[in-house]
Amino acid sequence: MTRALKLPPGEKWRRFELQASGFRDFAGVRPDAALDPFRLAKFANLLIVDFAQIQNLSETTRERLLGDASEEWSGGACSHALPDGRRIVILNPNHGPARTNATLMEEVSHVFLGHQPSRLKVLATNKSGRTVARDYRHADEEAAYATGAAALVPYSTLRKFVLEGRRSAEIARHFRVSRELVEYRLKVTRLWRLYQTGLSA
Repeated sequence: MTRALKLPPGEKWRRFELQASGFRDFAGVRPDAALDPFRLAKFANLLIVDFAQIQNLSETTRERLLGDASEEWSGGACSHALPDGRRIVILNPNHGPARTNATLMEEVSHVFLGHQPSRLKVLATNKSGRTVARDYRHADEEAAYATGAAALVPYSTLRKFVLEGRRSAEIARHFRVSRELVEYRLKVTRLWRLYQTGLSA
């Protein structure tokens, strides 16, 4: 396969793909194999803490995070490092392995790409208490998610699977990610039309 086929069109997406390829090379994973972000997390100096181990959360807060608000968060890393340099990552225990893999890979990408951690800051207050919002940096968030997704579902193998007529659900099972993430990759790498053509053939 030529180099041109290994990278998606578009300068930005090629850059994300090359960075993701570096992550996979570092992990020693073949282009057609599933990547385990939990292994990479150790090299990124991330400590994954089980949600059940979090102390001093009120029962109301715990019920809210795991109940009504469970779909509003997937995970996150603490901005302050531990004395040994590791950063704590907490993942939503209600989410399945496919979504958790994407969430953790995004946090690993932030570290490998050298992003400064986002911080929480108070934007406003009201009668019910503080309103807290994240100091959001769109470019960093896009790069971390896109590069993490490319590391989980590399372009060269994704294109090969599309040409073989494989469905997104099958590709998702192969890479241990969600069907939504596979379809995101198909769209941003401009394989979607080719994929749709295969479905209608």
